[in-house]
Amino acid sequence: MRFSAIACSALLGLIHASPLAGNSLDARAATFTNPVLWEDYPDLEVIRIGDVFYYSSSTFAFSPGAPVLKSYDLVNWTPVSHSVPTLNFGSKYNLTSATDRAYVQGIWASSLRYRESTDTFMWIGCVESSKSYLWTASGTGAKSNNGEVANWDWKATASVNKCYYDCGLLVDDDDTIYVAYGSTNIMVAQLNKDGTAEVKSQQVYTDGTYIEGSRMYKINGYYYIFVTKPATDEWVLKSKSPWGPYEMKVLVQSIAGPLANAGASHQGGIVGTKDNNWYYVAFMDSFPGGRIPVVAPITWSSDGWPSLVKDSSGAWGKTYPFPVSTSKTVPPPTGTDNFQGTSLSHEWEWNHNPDTTKFKLLGGSTGGLQLSTATVTDDLYTARNTLTHRIIGPKSSGTFRIDISKMADGDRTGAALFRDNMAYIGIHREGTTDKLVYVNNLSIDLNNSWKTNATGTVAASTTLSAGTTEVWLKVQADITPAFNTATQRTTTFWYSTDGSKFTQLGSAFKMTNDWHFFTGFRYAVFNFATKALGGVVQVKSFAMEKVA
Repeated sequence: MRFSAIACSALLGLIHASPLAGNSLDARAATFTNPVLWEDYPDLEVIRIGDVFYYSSSTFAFSPGAPVLKSYDLVNWTPVSHSVPTLNFGSKYNLTSATDRAYVQGIWASSLRYRESTDTFMWIGCVESSKSYLWTASGTGAKSNNGEVANWDWKATASVNKCYYDCGLLVDDDDTIYVAYGSTNIMVAQLNKDGTAEVKSQQVYTDGTYIEGSRMYKINGYYYIFVTKPATDEWVLKSKSPWGPYEMKVLVQSIAGPLANAGASHQGGIVGTKDNNWYYVAFMDSFPGGRIPVVAPITWSSDGWPSLVKDSSGAWGKTYPFPVSTSKTVPPPTGTDNFQGTSLSHEWEWNHNPDTTKFKLLGGSTGGLQLSTATVTDDLYTARNTLTHRIIGPKSSGTFRIDISKMADGDRTGAALFRDNMAYIGIHREGTTDKLVYVNNLSIDLNNSWKTNATGTVAASTTLSAGTTEVWLKVQADITPAFNTATQRTTTFWYSTDGSKFTQLGSAFKMTNDWHFFTGFRYAVFNFATKALGGVVQVKSFAMEKVA
């Protein structure tokens, strides 16, 4: 269960949290349990419009980028959009060759804000330390509909030949747009009325310590910039002017909890409820699963400094009273996607920008996603149109149902555990024979600009019976945190030809806890050619389920 039934009695006087009605995820318990979402959503920013909270995150070279999640209670979240539908940062983001790729580049810590005066969501982020990009979604209806968005229509609005590194936007009370940014030396820039160019910029804080991850706010007449001292602390800068001078106090410092073998909760943002209760939403380094969000209430001193509400041992609480009393719900992260409708759900992200001519949703009552081969290669890291999905922790499975009847000689399709070192279970078509294979030890090299280091080894195989047209391929992953330990969590790979009886193929794959790739392991489905384009598979469904 995501939520604990044990109340934090010391906090009940601080935050009103009555039992809530009708949510299949948590039965609307009086308390919630951290982490609130056991998925990889790092470098976050959280805002509220009316009754709706929105959450933005970094995505590096995955496309579409900068996912937007929504919640009514700060605990249950679902993806609803992407601020950057296409990575418009250069050719390397299209993955058209093995020597022109964008692994561990792209969207790092960025910022999402809402400008009420124009009913516009604004996203801004620095890419490759050289240029900042602005995407906007106007006419959303959020202002007139209590925060609900009727239409996301993101447009590439501008780019600035300056890096607003790890930036945080602020739309001030008078509609002036500021952006806080930088590392060690924290800067503030004022943008023009459209946010498309810089008016002025100046340094507002430094003490020689490396800090980053700026988030900027105006609360009760004070300007705040929240910054991170990686990868353990969160500092608060406070001033009466956006230009300073700023005072500094520490919000959290190497705080313990709420999960064992995970990093300290840090880097994120604060958000207030309609009842003016405030929360700090941060992430924990929780590899092999990535960086996952946690929530804790904050209180304010009479002179405007925030303090985190901790548990009785001085740690980040495992449980807290529910932040918002509401009957509104969002879909759970688990379940089955039959790929119906006219577009992919926002749970999905391609490895780099896809070739849009090589996939389509089939529509109709049964749905399905058609993947035509888009690349001739023997390297999965160079294959276009690999579709990825975050793994939910601590243990889960992702199962793809795939029609392989239209594969061509030399084609490779399958289900992967995707990261900088990975493995997959799949079909290698050789002539008219379908070999079911478990391939491990695929890797790209941190020390060589993320070039492919190994294309994998067939560690186990069997031959499918002639006439087999469908396979179910399951990846079962344990992403229980093992950060900064020698423990290696494992993933197993399974197959079925009837969707009911599954057989494991090969031995368990040991995952790395290294953080340098920044994202956690993902489920993925792929289809590429080694001889010639033309083969097709149909992904009929994907099911993600928690595993005991």
